[in-house]
Amino acid sequence: MAVAVEQKQDLLIGGQWMASQSGKTCEQTNPYSGDVVGQAAAASPEDVDLAVKAAQGAFEAWGFGPPVARREVLTKAADLLSERAEQIAAIVSEETGGTFGWGMFNCQLASGMLREAGAQAYAAVGQVIPSDIPGAMGIARRLPAGVVVGIAPWNAPVILGARAIATPLAYGNTVILKGSELCPRTHAQIVGCVVDAGAPEGVINYLTNDPADAPDVVEALIAHPGTRRINFTGSTRVGKIIAETCGRHLKKCLLELGGKAPMIVMADADLDEAVNAANFGAFMHSGQICMATERIIVDSKVADEFTDGLVKKASAMTVGDPTNPETMIGPLINKASVEHVTELVEDAKSKGAEIATGGEADGPCFHPTVLTKVTPDMRVYSEESFGPIVPILIYDDIEEAIRTANDTNYGLSGAVFSSDIPTALDVARRIESGICHVNLATVHDEAQMPFGGVKESGWGRFGGSAALEEFTDLHWTMVMSQPGHYPI
Repeated sequence: MAVAVEQKQDLLIGGQWMASQSGKTCEQTNPYSGDVVGQAAAASPEDVDLAVKAAQGAFEAWGFGPPVARREVLTKAADLLSERAEQIAAIVSEETGGTFGWGMFNCQLASGMLREAGAQAYAAVGQVIPSDIPGAMGIARRLPAGVVVGIAPWNAPVILGARAIATPLAYGNTVILKGSELCPRTHAQIVGCVVDAGAPEGVINYLTNDPADAPDVVEALIAHPGTRRINFTGSTRVGKIIAETCGRHLKKCLLELGGKAPMIVMADADLDEAVNAANFGAFMHSGQICMATERIIVDSKVADEFTDGLVKKASAMTVGDPTNPETMIGPLINKASVEHVTELVEDAKSKGAEIATGGEADGPCFHPTVLTKVTPDMRVYSEESFGPIVPILIYDDIEEAIRTANDTNYGLSGAVFSSDIPTALDVARRIESGICHVNLATVHDEAQMPFGGVKESGWGRFGGSAALEEFTDLHWTMVMSQPGHYPI
């Protein structure tokens, strides 16, 4: 099938948009219609080498130049992203099946991330450390690490693509963004904003690849002696492979991986607010969010009322074509995802769970599904669904609720709903996760907040000043103001 010129995506290496060295390309399809919607250059390790060398060449001037230059580029990129939001949101719908509103939300938050990163350009401060040696002074400085590789996923493509490069650039690193094989044009839009904002040649580079070539391309990015940091957002399975590879090459990596976020609803919670948060957290973007509410743990005293409220809200959601402004739930990313969600529901049914609403696919879409009478032997209890299904689990005392919340290999996000804030804060502290909110949905992010997980949800933190440790090196210098004394 012929692909329009504007739907063809090149690589960006050293300031030049170009085809891959091999000339190989790969196609992208629309998750809802199945139509071919784009064609992207498929990079090889040879292209990786060119991109790393371009980033190395640009590092000295960018990393050790005035911070104001980095701030101005990132702030201008944020402005451009906002100006181009409608165009980008349409590409998000084409490539990933996200609704137009989801695409616009992505652009809004991603623009904020770029703007916050611009402010962080001045945050790489050091300290003077007293020395026991007369006439000596110790200085510790935060210096840019070098070439940073960002590997971004498809599910929140503008947000997570921007996050992969924003603070690394702010702290003086040069970057290579490896876009998702499923949405290369979306990720290229972020890169284009940074380029058009005035980033010098080589400061930002962009690679796309054929899915079959991903292992070789990622291996080449990590193994290359010119790269210094790797950040990856995606599945725990792939994250473990990346961590192992980084370990072999002694490369520091930041990993934000899968989740199985619990939401505890206590008896004194505002149930209307809890229902609204659960509906948003479980079903926004068809549940294809790492922070998605995957388990709702409700006090038995209010379980029936809460369940009735959530079922009513979930069953009223419109499902279908993401380009229709009335659509609230669009398609899952591909057929394999639909099959996975269907298998989880069927497994739960076969073991005694009840479907309170939903429970079936509608072509590439899956209706918002609420399951009750779920037990630990069911796959949906422990497996990340990455789809619009959520089980309701009932507890009789808060210790049981906490044990259930922590009964998972994941630890990214969580939430506690209660009118007793001190108690809710204490419960939130005991949830084994990098993030746990009180009276707020599990799905929430802000540019200045420290974002990341524990356990099999990864390690390290994106966001604001927390990212300083991830993307800089601490450099120690001693300064002598008088002659030193040496033993030999």
